[in-house]
This record gives sequence, structure tokens and C-alpha cells, in this order.
Amino acid sequence: MEKVWLKSYPAGVPADVDLDEFRSLNELFARSVAAFGPRCAYISMGKALSYAGLDRYVSNFAAYLQVELKLARGTRVALMLPNILQYPVCLFGALRAGCVVVNCNPLYTAPELRHQLADSGAEVIVVLENFAHVLQVALPQTSIRHIVITRLGDMLGFPKGPLVNFVVKHIKKRVPAWSLSGAVAWPTALARGAALLPVSSAPPDVGHDDIAFLQYTGGTTGVSKGAVLTHGNIVANLQQAQAWLKPFVREHELIVTALPLYHVFALTANCLTFFKLGATNLLIANPRDIPGFIKALARHKFTIITGVNTLFNALLNHPDFIKLDFSALHFSLGGGMAVQKSVADKWREVTGCTLIEAYGLTEASPAVTINPFDLPAFNGSIGLPLPSTEVVIRDDTGRDVAPGESGELCVRGPQVTGGYWQRPDETAEAMTADGFLRTGDIATMDESGYVRLIDRKNDTILVSGFNVYPNEIEAVAAMHPGVLESAAVGVPDPHCGESVKLFVVKRDPLLTAAELVAHCHESLTRYKVPHAVEFREHLPKNNVGKILRRALREQVEKSAEQ
Repeated sequence: MEKVWLKSYPAGVPADVDLDEFRSLNELFARSVAAFGPRCAYISMGKALSYAGLDRYVSNFAAYLQVELKLARGTRVALMLPNILQYPVCLFGALRAGCVVVNCNPLYTAPELRHQLADSGAEVIVVLENFAHVLQVALPQTSIRHIVITRLGDMLGFPKGPLVNFVVKHIKKRVPAWSLSGAVAWPTALARGAALLPVSSAPPDVGHDDIAFLQYTGGTTGVSKGAVLTHGNIVANLQQAQAWLKPFVREHELIVTALPLYHVFALTANCLTFFKLGATNLLIANPRDIPGFIKALARHKFTIITGVNTLFNALLNHPDFIKLDFSALHFSLGGGMAVQKSVADKWREVTGCTLIEAYGLTEASPAVTINPFDLPAFNGSIGLPLPSTEVVIRDDTGRDVAPGESGELCVRGPQVTGGYWQRPDETAEAMTADGFLRTGDIATMDESGYVRLIDRKNDTILVSGFNVYPNEIEAVAAMHPGVLESAAVGVPDPHCGESVKLFVVKRDPLLTAAELVAHCHESLTRYKVPHAVEFREHLPKNNVGKILRRALREQVEKSAEQ
């Protein structure tokens, strides 16, 4: 196939990357520690941790898993943690011990957690005490044998750490009662590991084909599935990301990590990519607390920030955000959901930095396409395929469509999963005969190789035989100054099969449905205009803030049945 996008690559970006530079994430970790030892790797709640300091904690935790617990190579270790220092310690420690990391959303309900733990066969879990009560309910019918409980302040030092733990539990009452027999406290686990060093048996020698993560999909279109991501998959994506970043990256970067590290976007883009580059990750434990988030930003001259459209929008709509110092900011990267032009334009106006859009998915480790970082302005595309990546746009018959025509975005590359954990049927359905992953996203590619995302295939609304894409409607709604957030879904209609219903969170409390519909009429063909508008206080979102249209459709269906 002709890689038309290569002619649009920025100067210095290669067509392919060296996949054999690192055999595993463990080797990558060791090289970064050796190269950047004294540098700050992570900052959390005012506490800084150097690369060398992280290495010591990682050694302790790996010894605890490998020697104290005697875990076999490939044992699944679940992490149920927000963005705190314990996360990278557990992540790299589990990998060093030859284990497979299973990331769990701390906000999971007990049934959601039980499904993931049972499906993955995880035998160990590290969980923040705030969520231990959920684990208590979920624990039966899982394979969990070892539980490590950590508290928010456990790595913040004295006296701050104990004070934070006291306030969280006794003043703010954020630790519901729990009972988990045999659970080990985080400081105890680290101390036991430290006592075992040097480890009598060498760490397992892992390579490209060994599994690094069972990374569960968001479940936005059905039951969450575990994408099998090997060390080779992740190393490939890191090599691709570095090749793209190299012409633009600076010597000492400070990247804002507000998206949860248990999500594949922040895991690869923030935690791993910039660890490889010797940068500092500023960890934000609770980005939903926008005032607290902005206070954390005010304490640092950050150079890079990643996020999703809803997060950027929330920041822009807080009066204190505009007061921050953006003089060092030179990368702003949006992904996880479509970036709206209105948000990107406002971001540029406020920060002076172009909001660059990229695209990825769990099954691709996740990065697939990205825009050049020297774009002067938001261009509405999700960019160009990364080095060593092939992208095609195909119709429902599997035929490659012509440039500019829409179809399903399909991707092939070394970062793409070989399949879903213990789901051969799902794997077969997701992969084409020639090895491309069907993403389920509708897109176009122009003659220069730029890809434009239209919408999720499953979210397409069929109005009188015409395809209507929610992203387009939501982008138009976002241009109205009275709209904070919106989501368009299809609802049954006796006359045209489906019609468009728009759910809206108001910025202006005086906004009316009639006013918003009139606004949409100015930019949309008649059949795309919402037939109904429902105002909400908030919209359902996943763990990174992506609005869940499926949840809204289910609510509509339930209402119709009553």
C-alpha cells in the first residue's frame, strides 16, 4: 500500500522506527534510571520522587512480589489506584517481577470490579483504602489471593503523610468501613521487600512477546474486554511517540498528568513516554476538583499538558485558569474523544498554545495518528499515521475507499494487540484477514494522509436513510455560548426511523430549547437538527471524561418502556 502520509511528515520524523532498541519495558526503565537518576520523575501532592528514588521503591515492591509472595512469571497483578506515587512504583515493580499489570478504575462498582478481576484471573491487588469497601464486596468469585492496602499519604513523608491520612479518614470521612482478611499495609509490603534485597533469584527475563498489560476497554459499546498488550506492543508505541516528539521536545519537560494513569492514554502518553525522555510527571489525583487542579498548576511552570475535550473545556470555564502562567507551555495534546473547534480556539486564545489532536484506542497501545506539533492552529483532523503504522479506510464490504470518502478506520502496526484475553471470537471479529484492526470509528483520509474522524460507527444515527453523526451536531451546539456540554443520540421516531435528541448541560441558565434548535438550524441540514432537547445538570462520562452516549440511549429506552 502507498503510505501517502509520509510526504506530510515533519522534518526529522522517520517512516519507520527501530523496534529492537528495547527488549522490554524493564530494560527501558533501567536505562532511564541510569541516565536520569537525580532528576525528578514524579510529583504528587507536593512530594517529588527522583528516578533513582523510584528505582529503590520499585526494587522493594518487585522483591515483595517475586520472593515474599513467590509469584510465578505472568501472574496478573491488579492496580486500583488514582494518580499518586504508589502507582508508578506498583506499575514498574510488577513488570520487573515478570508479572502482568491489570489496571482497574478506582471508581468501579463492585460488579464492574468483580468482572475485571475474575476475567483477568488476577491473584494480587493493590488498592487505595478509600475503595477497599468495593473490593470487599467484589472479592468473592475472583482469584485474588493477596491484597495490599495503601493510603493517600503513604508516600508523602513525615509529617505530611500521616496528617493527610488522618484528615482523609477522620475529618473528610472518605474511607468507608471495610474488612479484608489478610490484607497487608503498603509500608509493610515495601519493608518486607526491602529486607529481601538483594533478591536471591534474578528478575525474570522478559521480551517483546511477554504480556505487559491486560488493558480493559472502556465498555462504551458492551462488556469490557481485556486487550492483550505485550512488552513489544508498548515498546513499539513508545518508539513511535519518541520519533514524532524528537524534533520538538526540550531537555527538561514537565508534563501535567491529570488523566488517570490506569487509562491507556495517560499510561503510555504521559507515564511511559515521558519517563523514557527523562521528563517530570505532575500527577493530579482528582482532576474533577477543578479549583484544586488549577492550584496545583499554579505551583509549577508546566511545559506539556494532555487531556480530553471535556477537561480542557472545564478548565477554560473556570475564572482562575486564565490567571495561570502559560509562558513555558509548548505542547497541548487532546485525545480520548473528539476535540471541538470551539474548545480548541478558546484554548489557543487563553494559553497561546495550539491544541493538537491525536487518535488512539486501547487495542493500539494506544496511539495511531497524531498531528505535527508545529501546527499554527487547530485543523480539525486527528493527524497522520505514526511511523511504522498503516491506516486504511474501508467500506462495509472491506474495500478500501477513495481519498475523501468515509468508511471504517482500520489500523495495522507493531503497537496493535494480537487479540483479547480469552476471547477468540471477539478477536476474530475485530481483525481483518490481512491483519488490520477494525476500530469501529468512521473516518476519512485526504490525499495528504490526514485523517478526519467522523464518529463512532455504533453511534451513527439513521434519519430517513441518511447517516447523521453526533460529533457534527455536538460541535455545532458547542458554538452556542450558552452550552457547556452536549451529547446527541438517536431515538426511535415513527416517521423517519430515528431522530436526533440532544442532551445539554447549560453554561447560561437562561438558555432555552427553542433558542438552541434555532442555532442548530443555521448550520445543519434539516434532518440533522435535534427534534428534542433535554437539559441536564451533568452527562454520564467514562473514567477519562468521555461522554457516554450509550448510557444516554439506555436511559431513553428505559423511559420508553415505563
